Amino acid sequence: MADTSSSLHLFADVLARVHAVCRVLAAESGWPEGIDFARVVVEPPRDATHGDMATNAAMVLAKEAKAKPRDLAEKIADKLRSDALIAKVDVAGPGFINLTLRPSAWAEALGTVLREGPDYGKLTGRSKVNVEYVSANPTGPMHVGHCRGAVFGDALASLLQFAGHDVTREYYINDAGAQVDVLARSAFLRYREALGEDIGAIPEGLYPGDYLKPVGAALAKEHGDKLRTMSEAQWLPTVRAKAIAMMMDEIKDDLAALNIRHDVFFSERSLIEGGNNKVAETIAFLQDKGDIYEGRLPPPKGAPVEDWEDREQLLFRATAYGDDVDRPLIKSDNSYTYFASDIAYHKNKFDRGFADLIDVWGADHGGYIKRMQAAVKATTSAKAALDVKIVQLVKLLRNGEPVKMSKRSGDFVTLREVVDEVGKDAVRFMMLYRKNDAVLDFDLAKVIEQSRDNPVFYVQYGHARGHSIFRNARAEVFAELPEEAGARIAWLRESALERLSDPAELDLLKRLAIYPRTLEAAAAAHEPHRIAFYLYDLASEFHALWTKGRDQPHLRFIINNDAELTKARLAMVQGVVSVLASGLAILGVHAPDEMR
Repeated sequence: MADTSSSLHLFADVLARVHAVCRVLAAESGWPEGIDFARVVVEPPRDATHGDMATNAAMVLAKEAKAKPRDLAEKIADKLRSDALIAKVDVAGPGFINLTLRPSAWAEALGTVLREGPDYGKLTGRSKVNVEYVSANPTGPMHVGHCRGAVFGDALASLLQFAGHDVTREYYINDAGAQVDVLARSAFLRYREALGEDIGAIPEGLYPGDYLKPVGAALAKEHGDKLRTMSEAQWLPTVRAKAIAMMMDEIKDDLAALNIRHDVFFSERSLIEGGNNKVAETIAFLQDKGDIYEGRLPPPKGAPVEDWEDREQLLFRATAYGDDVDRPLIKSDNSYTYFASDIAYHKNKFDRGFADLIDVWGADHGGYIKRMQAAVKATTSAKAALDVKIVQLVKLLRNGEPVKMSKRSGDFVTLREVVDEVGKDAVRFMMLYRKNDAVLDFDLAKVIEQSRDNPVFYVQYGHARGHSIFRNARAEVFAELPEEAGARIAWLRESALERLSDPAELDLLKRLAIYPRTLEAAAAAHEPHRIAFYLYDLASEFHALWTKGRDQPHLRFIINNDAELTKARLAMVQGVVSVLASGLAILGVHAPDEMR
C-alpha cells in the first residue's frame, strides 16, 4: 500500500488504514453487507515490547468473515505489511495484530502537534451534553467532599468540550423539602441572636456552624424585630428564601475560588411553584404510559429502607426499566418523595434538548443510580442516557495525620480553607489524580512539596522547564527564537524532525502521539483522571530525557555546534510544552512558564 499524507492523528490514521484493509478483504472474500467496522480499534499495546500499536480487527470480525481469528489475522497482517508507514506486523495469541511503525511516523506525528498547536487532539461535531455536578444542598459552605465532585464535574465538562461536545454545566439547587426548613429555623435562631437575645447552645437537629451568623445579621438589618412577632408559618418563607440566597452566593464564591462556574442553576422549588407543577405533570405523563400504579411494597430485606411504608400508595414501575423494586412517589402526608421531584427534573433536562445526561453524585448515593436510570428510560422512551459518576470520599490529612474540623462550619473542613492553604492548582490536579470512585487521601503538606512525589509540581515543572530551555537556546544559539508561542511554533515547524532518532527521543514522540487517543478514550469513558495520569507520564519522560543529557552530552537539548539538531529538539520540547499546556487547561490547572 502506498504511503499517503493524512490530516488524521497517528492512531486515527493507522485505524483508517486497518479499516481500509478490512474492507478490501470483505470485498475479496464476499463477507456479508453492512459489517460494523466501528468495533475495530487501534490501541497502544499493554506491553511496549509488542510494538507501537495493536488492533483487535481479526478478533471482532472473525464471525462475519466465517474464519478463525488467527487465520483472519494473518490475512489482515499480510496486507498491512505493504503499508509504507508500517515497519513490522506480528500476529500474537488467538489473533491479535501488533504493529511497529517506521521511525519517520513519529517525526510526522510531532509535525501534527506543531501544525495544530492548541487544537491538537480536538474533535468536532458531537452531541449536546448536560453535566450536573456539585448540587450541594444550600444549607452551608462547601466542604472538601463537595470540592472533589466540583473539580471532577468541571474537568469532565472541559474534557467533553475539547472532544467536540456542546456542554452545559448545571447545578441543581435542592431548595425544597425538610432540609431547607431546618436551615431557615437555624438562621432564625441567629436572627434572634443578632437582635441581642442569648440563644444558648444550638439545639440538636439545627445547623451549629458560625456561617449562619451573617444571615441572622442580614435579617435583623432588613426586618428589625418584626419577624420575631410572627408565627413560624409566617416567617419561615421569608427566612428560608434569604438563607438560601445567601448560602448560594457563598457557594458560588467558593466555587469561583476553584475557577468553577455553572451555566445553569436550576431550582427544585421551581418544579412545583408558580402555578406550573412539573412534578404532577410528570406523574400524569407516566400514568398515561402505564408506568404508575397503586400498590403495596413488600418489606425490604436487610436494613430498613427510608422510603418504605406499609400502605397502598402510588408507585413507579421501576422494575420494568431495570430497577430492583418499584418506587413510591407520594409520601403518606401527600407530599412528593425526593424521587418524584428528581424524575421531573431529569425529564425537564430531556425536554430542554439533552439526550446525553451525566450526573456527578457523592459516595452515599450509589443505591440511587438504578432507579434514576430507570426513570430516565421511562420518561424519554429510552431516547436519553444517564451516566452517574460516583465521587468517593476525601480523607484530608496533614503529614499523614487527619485534619481537625473547622470551627466555622461546625463539623467539617470547608473547601475555601483547603484552597486558601494550598492553592487552586494543587487542589484541582490532586482531586483528579485518582479515579473518581476510589477514596482519595489528600495530604495538605505533600501537595505543596517541590518533588517528583508531588504530581502537580512535577507536571507544572515540566512546562516551566520547557520554557527554560527556550530561554537558554535564545541566549546560546538562536537569538531569533520567538518568545510569543504562535510565532515560535511557526518557526519550529521548519525543523529537520528526522534528526530525532535516539530511542529516548522516539519514546517521547510516541507519548505525544498518543495524546489525541487518550483524550478520545477519556471523554468516551467520562474519566478525566486519565488526562492527569497521561500528563504525569509525559512530564516524567521529558524530565528523564533532560537528566540523560546531563550524563550524555550528545542527548542535550541544546548542541552548540549543531544548530539543525538543536532546532529539531526545540521542536520536540515545544510539542511537550503544547501538550502539557493543553492537558492542564482541560483540568483547570495553570501552566507556568517559570517556577520560583
